[in-house]
Amino acid sequence: MTSHDEHGRPAQPPPQSLAAVTLLEEIRSGLDDVTLPLALPGADQARRGAAAARAQLDDYILPRYRSLDAPLLAVVGGSTGAGKSTLVNGLAGHPVTRAGAIRPTTRQPILLHNPAEAAWFEGQRVLPGLSRMRGTLAANPAPTGHAGEPATATDSLVLLADAAVPAGIALLDAPDVDSISDQNRLLAGQLLAAADLWVFVTTANRYADAVPWKLLLDAASRDITVAVVLDRVPQGAEAEVSQDLRGLLDREGLAGSRLFIIAETMLDTHGMLPAGAVDELREWLASLASDAAGRADVARRTLNGTVRALAQRIADLADSVRAQEQAAARLESDAVAAYENAATRILDATRDGALLRGEVLARWQDFVGTGEFFRTLEQNVGRFRDRMGAFFRGEPAPAVRVEAAIETGLQAVIVDEAANAAEDTDQRWRSDPAGRQLLAADDLSGTAPGFADRAAAEIRAWQEALMELIRTEGQGKRTQARWLSFGINGLGAALMIVVFSMTAGLTGLEIGVAGGTAVVGQRLLEAVFGEDAVRRMADKAREDLAVRCRQLLMDEQQKFLQRLPADNPDLAQTLAVQAGRLARLAESA
Repeated sequence: MTSHDEHGRPAQPPPQSLAAVTLLEEIRSGLDDVTLPLALPGADQARRGAAAARAQLDDYILPRYRSLDAPLLAVVGGSTGAGKSTLVNGLAGHPVTRAGAIRPTTRQPILLHNPAEAAWFEGQRVLPGLSRMRGTLAANPAPTGHAGEPATATDSLVLLADAAVPAGIALLDAPDVDSISDQNRLLAGQLLAAADLWVFVTTANRYADAVPWKLLLDAASRDITVAVVLDRVPQGAEAEVSQDLRGLLDREGLAGSRLFIIAETMLDTHGMLPAGAVDELREWLASLASDAAGRADVARRTLNGTVRALAQRIADLADSVRAQEQAAARLESDAVAAYENAATRILDATRDGALLRGEVLARWQDFVGTGEFFRTLEQNVGRFRDRMGAFFRGEPAPAVRVEAAIETGLQAVIVDEAANAAEDTDQRWRSDPAGRQLLAADDLSGTAPGFADRAAAEIRAWQEALMELIRTEGQGKRTQARWLSFGINGLGAALMIVVFSMTAGLTGLEIGVAGGTAVVGQRLLEAVFGEDAVRRMADKAREDLAVRCRQLLMDEQQKFLQRLPADNPDLAQTLAVQAGRLARLAESA
């Protein structure tokens, strides 16, 4: 037995459902993380599916698991003008809801319950998103349908206690499932998803309409108990129409549905059906309400079917999340590849001699002198050192001009390749629906503001680090005397020239590049530091430059990557596991 509080409600879920409630609460919490932000095919439908799953967990599944012996909620739903409100009035035996000719008629859902069971519905146990309003019975509710009448809010639920409603079941008069009002249509779907039992009302000339059948097929998928009321059947056509409708129900998996026929008839002055018109349906509902075992069977059957349908919905969400992850990874890969290619092109330009031309070559030649200087270098390294030392001590400006020329040339290469990478990424993303959505109207095909200045600053920082490398390498007294005689700027300029003449990271020089001027720097540095030290310094300088260039480009590509949704790598797998656990829960029940 389930323990109850002073209001007749279960104090807590029975032990067998506690594990299920824990699982369902975990799933409900996790659904808040399912955003599906990328514009992929089917993403809109998946987002609606996630919202529907959250709503159904809140409105029906969790409340029912927490209180398995709560009264059944029978939702009366159907097409526009089918006579739902009139049917509810007939079941109560007196007017309780409004009926009219102008649509939409039912604007605000009304929940009729036995007075002794008010506590089950006054709180937020079911349909927690709807506020509660307490209604009172009136002898003749005013009809709706007057022109200009304001619509009643669809975010509230009117609670109406009526002794005509048997204990154990409550009736909820829902808006039209095909209402011209979007709000009414959405609310009708929400209420039907919260039902233990559907009383589906249609008419003799509209029972094959597409919208009602879509909902009936959903009912079949959830194994919900459905009572179909065929209203306004012409006299003499009962057998033919009911047989055709029964055939449709059987073919669509609803063979177990109860079918009730209401003949076409005149309503009285209060809009009430003739006495006895709904007796068969009223008796069936009363019998169900009085049978505790029968009610439990209906509740469990609907609950298990809903959980089984939820398992499939969660599995579909897992697939959608996985598709989002793959799309985001594809866009990220496109951006990363474009900027990695740009970094490769920059580094290729720094080692294939391309920078040892133009302004850099002119400044270097100004620095080292005329052709007679090269002949001197070949004849006598010692004389070369003396001459260079005097040159550095007397005229430091040419070395600085070499550094400036290198900075300008390298900056131009970096900025140009960063712009190429941005254009490439922009084109790739715009060819993808998800990327196009993320970019929207923003043009990211060029470098970000200030990038050229950041590149120049990074090049100067690299040159400073290179100078520090020379100072560190020349710590020995003998070596220090040598490099001091040549000047730090001059040696730095020479090392930059050597770095830019190295092919594929090797120390061998491209003799033909820039008229062989790189050989001068090589010989000078070897005369001061030795061949091994020069190779080591060049390798370090090149590695430092590569790191700085890649970091510049990595920072630049963030203007694309920061638009990608936040990564949640475990979400798809978590949803897939939860879907499996839900399926096993439904099977075990």
